[in-house]
Amino acid sequence: MSHYDVEAVRADFPILREKMYGKDLVFLDSAASAQKPRQVIEAMVNAYETGYANVHRGAYRLSALATDSFEAARGKVRKFLNAASEKEIIFTRNGTESINLVAATYGRKFLSAGDEVVITHMEHHSNIVPWQLLRDEKDIVLKVAPIDDQGNLLMPEFMDLIGERTKMIAITHVSNALGTVVPVHEICQMARERGIATLLDGCQAVPHLPVDVQDIGCDFYVFSGHKLYGPSGIGVLYGRSDLLNAMPPYMGGGEMIKSVTFDKTTFAELPHKFEAGTPNIVGAIGLGAAIDYVSAIGMDNIAAEEDELLAYGMDRLSQVPGLTLVGTAQRKTAVMSFLMDGVHAHDVGTVLDSEGIAVRAGHHCAQPVMDRYGVPATARASLGVHTNHGDIDRLVDALGKVRELFG
Repeated sequence: MSHYDVEAVRADFPILREKMYGKDLVFLDSAASAQKPRQVIEAMVNAYETGYANVHRGAYRLSALATDSFEAARGKVRKFLNAASEKEIIFTRNGTESINLVAATYGRKFLSAGDEVVITHMEHHSNIVPWQLLRDEKDIVLKVAPIDDQGNLLMPEFMDLIGERTKMIAITHVSNALGTVVPVHEICQMARERGIATLLDGCQAVPHLPVDVQDIGCDFYVFSGHKLYGPSGIGVLYGRSDLLNAMPPYMGGGEMIKSVTFDKTTFAELPHKFEAGTPNIVGAIGLGAAIDYVSAIGMDNIAAEEDELLAYGMDRLSQVPGLTLVGTAQRKTAVMSFLMDGVHAHDVGTVLDSEGIAVRAGHHCAQPVMDRYGVPATARASLGVHTNHGDIDRLVDALGKVRELFG
């Protein structure tokens, strides 16, 4: 039983009316970047056509209206994540910048040589490289929690890594390469009891699961707008206000100041302290429209629908001769990664493309995951709010052509 009208949702996405090589497009790459519903596109066009001006500084009505729209988007993000205050919502370019901001400000101020940051083996590069940069600069220790063959985080081994010098746990909420849903509530509760800061990479979680940062109990939470059916170039950092207030600015310039002289600068209050320069005004408005869109469907409804569709897809793929699923964790969402015997993932992707089916082929910015399974790449089909059973059937049928071509 459908939890919402999937066909009505599909009608909201103009891209799905496009043809690829004369065939109806099947878009199964939302994990890389989601397509945009017309409601988001129209909100952004309207902002540019009738409501654009620079925000916060203009002493005229158009600027005031643009500021209201921009800050209304911040309020939508606060509600979406159930943050305690809009001051805890920082707009960035994407989840990557959000993680870099925390590593470069919180990390530099509060971590010292010998302090430990714990990540997992399933992290996206954006939650590995910033901590490596901090390690090389400050001589901190980076520890990596292992996963099993199915892609589950090994909790006993994870706990064994936690010690007196552990100062930060920075982990994904949902793996982009495997779809594994990490038990973040349990981890954040443990961390808070031990006085350890926590950062969650929610880029793959917020499009698929309800997220309540106060219930989870994390200190920082990040995501990218473009994976949530919003525009690229806009991201979010949620941070507890006491921590954000204690952190130095990430960048200096206009907007993030109260006053500037050649001798001294006084910084603005949250959230503007971390938002130097002219922001992505229309990007924020588009993100707000995307949040309105998924909220109207209901995140619980989206999660339930996609869980059913994932089960259907995993079952169908498991019956394809010569196909091996990569990532079969007990709890997962929205991602189906796989290998075809004797066929490189890029060749799989090319053949599927010729059938009008868009999947991702490669290491998915998660090379350590590929190393864990001893493969150079996987093909990854990922679900979106518009995916239906017919899309899965088209994928399975096209994989038959892969087998025909490559034997």
